[in-house]
Amino acid sequence: MMVFHSVFFTFFLLVQLLFAIYMTIPLFFLCCYAFLNLFKIKSPFEKRPVLTDKNFEFGLIITAHQEPQFIIPLVDSILRQTHKNFYAYVVADDCNTDALAFSDPRIIILKPEPALNAKIKSIHYAIDHFIKKHDAIVILDVDNLIHPSFLEVMNAYFQKGYKVVQADFKPKNIDTNYARMDAMGDMFNFFIEREMRMRLGLSSAIWGSGIAIDYDLYKDVEYADFLGGFDKKLQSHLVQRVNKIAFAPEAILFDEKITSGKSLENQRTRWISSYFKYFKESFRIFLKGLRKANLNLIYFGFIVLRPPLFIVIGVSFLFSLIDFFISPYYFYVWLFILAGFLFSFACIVLIKGKDIRFIRTFLIIPVFAIRQTAALLKIGKAKKSFMKTQHSKLVFISDLIK
Repeated sequence: MMVFHSVFFTFFLLVQLLFAIYMTIPLFFLCCYAFLNLFKIKSPFEKRPVLTDKNFEFGLIITAHQEPQFIIPLVDSILRQTHKNFYAYVVADDCNTDALAFSDPRIIILKPEPALNAKIKSIHYAIDHFIKKHDAIVILDVDNLIHPSFLEVMNAYFQKGYKVVQADFKPKNIDTNYARMDAMGDMFNFFIEREMRMRLGLSSAIWGSGIAIDYDLYKDVEYADFLGGFDKKLQSHLVQRVNKIAFAPEAILFDEKITSGKSLENQRTRWISSYFKYFKESFRIFLKGLRKANLNLIYFGFIVLRPPLFIVIGVSFLFSLIDFFISPYYFYVWLFILAGFLFSFACIVLIKGKDIRFIRTFLIIPVFAIRQTAALLKIGKAKKSFMKTQHSKLVFISDLIK
């Protein structure tokens, strides 16, 4: 019995250590950020030489499902690009296209019949209808808008040899509490999982849109099904085939933040479901990194194995509560860790958000966590059907960059 208790307690401590590492990463990266900026240390992109002066041609794929009203603003932002070597393929899936008429021959409207009802299918449909083989593809959602210099920045990264580049995200709307909470989550995640990884020479995580990918690399991806997890499968494929997945903070994409609790639950249900769906694949990346002694793959696999952040925070609070009764020393360690996490989260949001309204929104973050818990209970639904996030913020790029 004594041996059993000893083994159990050791296992309990190891699990706590794992969650403690996840919780302290933001503070560690925040310290790295301060150090790099203080000593003006150049980013990997700035250090990397230009390998070619080629003017890369991009094939932009816009997946529009039942929301044709957003196509015109997005196309308007595309036509304002300073980099002109592109073609844009709008997959108007289950959309009325009567009002869509563009004089520029680079804008190609595709209307699949019957409806595809899946983002991955829409991407494949666009590629099958490319008028020629482009150097790289850029995947965009219909609610996105891109800054006029977006493709110019992507071209600069490809000229330096990068084959996969993730853009930075900015919110189109922060006028409601849910929108601000959603934007705060993006600021935090993009800082931790993209910007700081890039600054430290590691592969960036990718998002479901705003990704520029070498054409041949994307064509090799094989999806098991078409229900969710598009970006999870894509990043696990790419991180094993390129030296680094780059993050381009200068390539700015604006997207719509959720505005209601219902939209939040639908969105998070898809994300949580995809985490469990690709758990085995994430573990294989981690093991591959260990076998090859590849720090990039080890860290990448370690992070994608991390449960959704609200679960990590909730479990950490639970550990601190348990330790309060069984080990005061570990309880105080957890208080320090939790305080460090909250401090780093607040600092990151203030650094990236630069808006006083985010401070007030901190007080209702528990509501956000409750909604995500509700989303966790619905993951079975995500495995059976396509859960779409509805959009309503209809703005033009000129409204956002005045």
